[in-house]
Amino acid sequence: MFDTMTMTKVLGAFCGALLVFLLGAWAAESLYHTGGGHGAHGEEAKQGYAIEVEVASAGGEVEEGPSLEELLASADIGKGEKVFGKCKACHKLEDGANGTGPHLFNVVDRAVGAEDGYAYSGSLVAVAETWSAENLDGFLASPKGFAPGTKMGFGGLKKAEDRANLIAYLATIK
Repeated sequence: MFDTMTMTKVLGAFCGALLVFLLGAWAAESLYHTGGGHGAHGEEAKQGYAIEVEVASAGGEVEEGPSLEELLASADIGKGEKVFGKCKACHKLEDGANGTGPHLFNVVDRAVGAEDGYAYSGSLVAVAETWSAENLDGFLASPKGFAPGTKMGFGGLKKAEDRANLIAYLATIK
């Protein structure tokens, strides 16, 4: 079947391919090595550079501005409807029409986690009993900060005016 010369050629080709692979891996490591691992004298090598970030403490000063009540009193329902555009991908306004998230029909002052047909994350019920304007404001500002472990992946609405406008708009959906 195979003679000695054919077996030698196959073995030589395999060894040559392995050698090319190993040399290629060595060359790539030499070219693209980032210096990770241990540095001189067993010290841990630092990679890249540090970016200083100011961390807000829980007891730190709160930015002064109008209160939620003042913002709700001057809220613009039309602007709230526009802000709701960010919510439309996951939430519906029709009663009982759950999407990725629960429907928001009559959500203001509704019990948290009370809608049938939607599997809420347990962390929501632990932090609030009803979706009052204050609870909605806190949740909309930072869902994961308000209810750690929530399955809502939205990053939050940073502007207090946007949150107040949205809450005022949602209060009209009954």
